Amino acid sequence: MGTDQISSLQALLALLWRSVTRSRRFPEDQESWYAFLIGMRPRMRPPLPQQYFGAAAQSGIVTMKADELLERGLGHAAWQMNKMVAANTALEATNFLESWIKNPMPFPLINFIINNSLCMSGSPRFNVYGTDFGWGRPIAVRSGGGNKPYGKTTLFQGADEGSIDIEACLFAETFEAMMEDAEFMEAVTV
Repeated sequence: MGTDQISSLQALLALLWRSVTRSRRFPEDQESWYAFLIGMRPRMRPPLPQQYFGAAAQSGIVTMKADELLERGLGHAAWQMNKMVAANTALEATNFLESWIKNPMPFPLINFIINNSLCMSGSPRFNVYGTDFGWGRPIAVRSGGGNKPYGKTTLFQGADEGSIDIEACLFAETFEAMMEDAEFMEAVTV
């Protein structure tokens, strides 16, 4: 795509999105979208301190027709995610917060959950394996059974340094089809 600004996370999410779309055999003209949270801590001016306790995120949505998502390649999908994240600037965050103060509304997660979408939560930046409740280092981290609508993907820092764990709530048929998806399997298997 002529840039070195696409993150490995954006590439990974684009890979997952393409595989799910291919595996579900969407019609070419059907819109598909990926909704995710964008961390606003470093984008605020001044930046929020590391010890800030609370959510500092905005939602972002990338939308494409299935044929564009699948035919234009992995780089194009990741680049669209990258552009959407980059558009969430300090000014955008400030405008959102000022608007929200005037008209507070709960986060409309339910609007993200439809059959042709994926929705991401969590972040590989959180040191979930560094938390010790007195039993030692966790061997696995999972989010539990609640809040698992179809299409929800939850990301965690992986157990191995530099890795990412992804939980995905999809139908068994979708996972079975993904196992036949050459692009996806080449990327996720050793």
